[in-house]
Parts: sequence; structure tokens; C-alpha cells
Amino acid sequence: MRQQVEEYITSLQEQIVSAFEALDPKAPAFKRDSWTRAQGGLGQSCVFSMPADDPSGHSSILEKAGVNISIVHGTLPPAAIKQMKADHSSLPYDPDAQTTLPFFAAGLSIVIHPRNPHAPTTHANYRYFEVTAPDDPRAVLAWWFGGGGDLTPSYLYDADAAHFHGTLKAACDAHGAAYYPALKRWCDEYFYIPHRGEARGVGGLFFDDLCDAPHARIPGSGRTADGIFAFVRALGDAFVPSYLPILARRAHTPYTPQQRRWQLVRRGRYVEFNLVYDRGTKFGLMTPGARVESILMTLPENVRWEYMCDMGGEGTEEGRLVEVLTKPREWV
Repeated sequence: MRQQVEEYITSLQEQIVSAFEALDPKAPAFKRDSWTRAQGGLGQSCVFSMPADDPSGHSSILEKAGVNISIVHGTLPPAAIKQMKADHSSLPYDPDAQTTLPFFAAGLSIVIHPRNPHAPTTHANYRYFEVTAPDDPRAVLAWWFGGGGDLTPSYLYDADAAHFHGTLKAACDAHGAAYYPALKRWCDEYFYIPHRGEARGVGGLFFDDLCDAPHARIPGSGRTADGIFAFVRALGDAFVPSYLPILARRAHTPYTPQQRRWQLVRRGRYVEFNLVYDRGTKFGLMTPGARVESILMTLPENVRWEYMCDMGGEGTEEGRLVEVLTKPREWV
């Protein structure tokens, strides 16, 4: 499974980056940055960054984007084992023995911040995690898949949200009718900013700890590793068709300085969630040998935090988005 996941995410990374580069051929190519981890493992970060005042004069479709893969291994500290044991009882944990365990993790992480305020930000992440016995790397104590993806617009277009959710639902439904409603609900709960009382965006899918044991949140779940991997591949393959048609449709929409201002305010909410609540960001920054540049590539190039922002009131286009963020909808 380690080899299958590694080959898949490496291939999918290139497919996704190539799709964005083909959409905007006049823009610079993504920077492909291969790296190794001293504690074990490697990865490649494919990052796009082009400020608005770039001397080339080309107004690129993307402002900041990253499509990263990491394939790492190392040792889990006792605190991490204690946290994971809540969902994986097979993991040994003795608070007095200070037990450590070998781990393997491979994943693909995508964050896209377009330049145009009418084009939504999107995120996706798919990963495989494995914990083995300290004296035998072939003895797998626990394994699971996690991931998902969501859409974060600054201006609400119902057709865009319906297309995004509809594409993901079709990918889910091919593997079971229970997946989409359960993972959509999980996403609405996870990508939520409690101190703002609003969702990060219009949702999508989220899941964690999918393995061969039935999952309490997903009726009828509990499949083989191959079956779950096939499901995860279906979601990964759905990224380009779920998002690129939306980006292509909105990328050249005329916009005002006021709409750009609102986009930067909304990006502030995105940053707040990622730095305060996102589990992936927290885990990455706490992992020994963390590659901070790759972890924080999720943050946008430009952002605003206004004191008592006067935008987003009732009856405005901005307020229409805020209403949906406080009352999640069923889009399909």
C-alpha cells in the first residue's frame, strides 16, 4: 500500500499542476522544489506565486497556489500515540513507559488562491498513515486514510457550489450512497471557525481514520485497504473536474477595488482557520524536522484584517455569502 499511494500521489500531483499551467500558459510555471527530510523521507512542493505588481505585466489567473506531496517516515512521540489511540485501539500506549512507535505518512496537499475575487479558493488533501511495531516494520499495528476538499468563495455563485458538490457526490456515489451525506456533514462541522460563528466556505467533503473497521460516522463503512484506496483515488481524480471549470468561468470576471478588498478580508478568515484550528497544520508544525515553507504554503499571498469591517451587511452580495456561511446548505 505504501508504494501504491506514493505512485498515485506523485502522478496526481503532475496531472493537477499541468492542468493549471495549461489554463494560463502565459503565466510562469509552478516552481518544482524537491526536498529530503533528515529524519526520513522526501517530497516535492510545486508552488505558484505571482504578486499583482509583477513586472511582466501579465495578470495571472492564480495569485498563490501549492500542490505538494510528502512521503515521510519517523518515530511518533508518546503524546501523538496517546492522541491516536482514541481512534485506533490496536496501538500500544503506556504513559509510564514513554513508548515510541515508527510511522509512515504519504499525502497530497492542494491549496489554490486565485487572483479574481469572483473565483473561489479551494483546498484538497488526501493522505495515508501507517504505524508499525518498533521491532518489525512489516508488522502494521494501525493504518488509515484521511482527507477531503472544500470550496471557499468570496462571492457566492450557487451554480459553482452545485457543480463542486455534484462532482464530488458522483465520485462518492460510485462507492456507496452513504459516503457523500456523511462526509459533507463532517466537512461542514470541521471547516468551521468557532470564534467567528461561521464556516470557512461552502463545504465539500472531509474524513479521517478510514480503515477496515466500521466508522461510526459513516453507515455501512469498513472495507479493505484496497477498497478504501479506490475510494480515495476517485476523490483525488475528481479534483480537476470539480474545480477547474469554475476557475475558468470566473477568472476573467471584471471586479472593483471594493470586491478585491472583500476578497482579502475573507482570506483573513481562511488564515485564522488554518493557523488556529486545522489539524494538519498543527501536526505538521509539531513534527520533528517540519518543513515550515511547505506547511505554510497554504496561506495566501495577500490578506486583510480590518477592525469592525463594514462589509457583509444584509441585502448585499457580500452579506449573501455570510448568510450561507452561518447556515450551511445542501447543494445537491
